[in-house]
Amino acid sequence: MKSTLLTLIILSSPAQALTLTTEDYPPFNIVDAKSQQVSGISTEKVIEVMARAKESYTITAYPWVRAYQLAQKERDTCVFSTTRTPERVALFQWVGPLVKNNWYIFAKQGDNRAPKNLDELKPYSIGAYHGDAIAEYLLKNGFKVDLAKADEDNPQKLLKNRFDFWATGELLGLAILKRKNLSDKISPILLFNQTELYLACNLNVDKKKIDIYNKILQSMDKDGSNLAIENKYRK
Repeated sequence: MKSTLLTLIILSSPAQALTLTTEDYPPFNIVDAKSQQVSGISTEKVIEVMARAKESYTITAYPWVRAYQLAQKERDTCVFSTTRTPERVALFQWVGPLVKNNWYIFAKQGDNRAPKNLDELKPYSIGAYHGDAIAEYLLKNGFKVDLAKADEDNPQKLLKNRFDFWATGELLGLAILKRKNLSDKISPILLFNQTELYLACNLNVDKKKIDIYNKILQSMDKDGSNLAIENKYRK
């Protein structure tokens, strides 16, 4: 009798709310320093997907490595905005793409070196940040990489000649420079890759939910919702 009662309790318990983790990665995820509320292009798309799916969820911002590791290790946890790479494909279930992300090399104003491609930067050191897909890509391809704990630290490190160039997402780099009033000192000089950012979910999240989220995201493309969100952040 006790086992039957236990079974009934388990079956009638409410579904576990999703835990969504992220980082400050403007304009895709923008964390308000005071309130810790998260906005941004990817964030608004994910929130709309959850609303249409009638999904309970929380969003919490962490340093990137912690946000990423939580989604790998914890049930019912997803992380965004996550670059989908061949090395990461089997680690998660994927919802997206949410947005495209151009990878750029940034240099100090007045730097006369004008690389035509990434291979020309092999002799130089490049700043990136720990755990980021760009850093992983550069290390895998044999570049000398100086890793920061956060991408926000890299502009000052570049200006202090800690490394020769800075590799980051185009829009993120421009947002960081604007935030730090350094737009007149550092600028993007070389596009070297374009990737897509996703909501990456723990392998234990119900596959049916992943399919539903992807279908909703596709419907948001068709009905113009995704474009409307993107246009808000282009003003």
